[in-house]
Amino acid sequence: MKKLLLASNNPDKATEVRDLLADLHITLALLNEFPQFPPTIEDAETLEGNALKKATEAYRRTGLPTIADDTGLEVHYLNDQPGVYSSRFAGPNASYADNCAKLLRLLRGVPPRRRAARFRCVIAFVPDEHTHHCVEGICRGVIVESPRGTGGFGYDPLFLPDGHTQTFGEMDLALKNTLSHRAHALIALKSYLRSIGW
Repeated sequence: MKKLLLASNNPDKATEVRDLLADLHITLALLNEFPQFPPTIEDAETLEGNALKKATEAYRRTGLPTIADDTGLEVHYLNDQPGVYSSRFAGPNASYADNCAKLLRLLRGVPPRRRAARFRCVIAFVPDEHTHHCVEGICRGVIVESPRGTGGFGYDPLFLPDGHTQTFGEMDLALKNTLSHRAHALIALKSYLRSIGW
C-alpha cells in the first residue's frame, strides 16, 4: 500500500478523507506524526494558494506524497466572505462556535432568499518536487438562522445544502459524504490518482 500524507492535524477532516478514499490502496498519515515540523502559515490570498503551500511544505519536510486542502464558506450577501479566512473569521484563535456566532451576527435580519452560500474546497496533491495537481469541489446552499445539529464541524450546523431539509450538522457522515464540497473534491482527486496508477 502507498502512504499518503494529509497535511492536517484536524481529526474531523481526516475521518472524512479516510472514508472517501477507503477504496484506494493507501495508508493515510497525518501531520501529528511529524511533531518536529512547525505548522504552515496560511497567508495566501486564495484557497488554491493555501492548499498548494501546505502540500508543498509538508512534502519537502517528510518526502511523502502529500495532499492538503483549503476550504472556504462563501456567503453571497457578505461579498463571498469569509472565504479564505473561514477558519479564522472571528480571529486567529477562533473556535468553530466563535466563527458561527460572528456569521450569524452579520446575517441577523437578512431574509432567507438573500442567505445563499457555497462551500468551496480545493485540494492540492504534491507527489514529488516537480509535480502538483489541484482539484475543486463546490456545494451550494443557504445559511440558516440558528445552528441545527451537532454533527460535522466548522459551519456545518449553519449550512443547509440545496435540495435538502437537514443541515450538514444534522446529517450523518455517509449522507454528507455524498454531496459535500470536500466529497466532490475528493472524488475528483480519487479519479486523478487512479489515472496515474494509484
